[in-house]
Amino acid sequence: MKNQTNPFKNAIDQLEKAGKIAELDQNFLDRMKTPDRYIEVSIPVTMDNGSQHIFQGFRSQHNNSCGPYKGGIRFHHDVNLDEVRALSFWMTFKCAVVNVPFGGGKGGVIVDPKILSEKEIENISRGYIKKMYPVLGPEMDVPAPDVNTGEKIMGYMLDEYEKITGKKAPATFTGKAIANGGSEGRMEATGFGGGVVVREIINTGLISVGATVAIQGFGNVATYFAESVIKQGLKVVALSDSKGGVYNENGIDLALALAHKKNTGTLSGLAGTKNITNAELLLLSVDILVPSALENVLTSENAEQISAKIIVEMANGPTTPESDEIFAKNGVIVIPDILANSGGVATSYFEWYQNMNSEKWQREDVLKKLDDLMVSAWNNIVVIKEKYKTTLRNAAYILASERIEEADKIKH
Repeated sequence: MKNQTNPFKNAIDQLEKAGKIAELDQNFLDRMKTPDRYIEVSIPVTMDNGSQHIFQGFRSQHNNSCGPYKGGIRFHHDVNLDEVRALSFWMTFKCAVVNVPFGGGKGGVIVDPKILSEKEIENISRGYIKKMYPVLGPEMDVPAPDVNTGEKIMGYMLDEYEKITGKKAPATFTGKAIANGGSEGRMEATGFGGGVVVREIINTGLISVGATVAIQGFGNVATYFAESVIKQGLKVVALSDSKGGVYNENGIDLALALAHKKNTGTLSGLAGTKNITNAELLLLSVDILVPSALENVLTSENAEQISAKIIVEMANGPTTPESDEIFAKNGVIVIPDILANSGGVATSYFEWYQNMNSEKWQREDVLKKLDDLMVSAWNNIVVIKEKYKTTLRNAAYILASERIEEADKIKH
């Protein structure tokens, strides 16, 4: 597999680069390159037509020096070992950057849920837990939703886990429905957290109110991020989904875009906008570019043509190491994924904490706590960036590595 398209290799490269700059302990870095444990299971499921289908499920438990493994479970036909390992690795570092007491985990099932019935999805969800429950638990490994999973699937999984273990354990899963022990503010947390980082960038004077933003993606994260930056006086001029994008140099009406997408299933053809491709969106002349959909979209093939001053990584791993070097040379500031999109895991921690302590916080309290965590992470990373005269990505990895290594020493 080429380095360019192997997310786990890219993640390791990013860590190695930061390790050299801060002269981190090589033994520690070597330990970080391999997950603590990787579990692969077969999940036999009776389909609606009475036939049996065996699905493959995974869990990568990367590192638990700072606390229980933490990370989502995705249902996708392209789930594979390298992807799940990379995502669990990023979760370890993301938790450390935002300073919540979790390590990194990630899971998945190879399945296209779009072609299954609700009952079949429920059976897969419960089947995954039947095989994985011995390695899960509120103080061991705490899963959450990810691609194509949500609060309903977390509900099935929690119910199955409690049935098997014979005890109430709501803190075993986060991203649950509020009625099921979920946290207020969790839905908007990742996008909101990215918006807090943008506010801090505005405060530094790197960009000003009225700056233009292009967002690749129009899922939950992108929508709440767009809402947050529009409230701050920035202008979202481009949005896209998997079918393509739309552009209006004067700004896109977010409410109109949401309604159009809901009614037609696509952004294309939105009134007052011009249709563009996802590739064209990345090259627009804007102040801030926000990859918020897929891995590896900013590569050595297109990096030289990027004209945005700032890239905010709301997706995991959208930038390859080669393009990182090009951006550094060209003076493009990259806000790394392990900072930019860490609002989700921070709020998952708040949900876990509320469940563990039988507490219930108001949305305003949750978002205020999240705001404080994001600002603190940003400030700490800027200090390290200045100290080592390096990029924000390297600074984020150095900050996280120092915290993980410290926790590792205490543990061992």
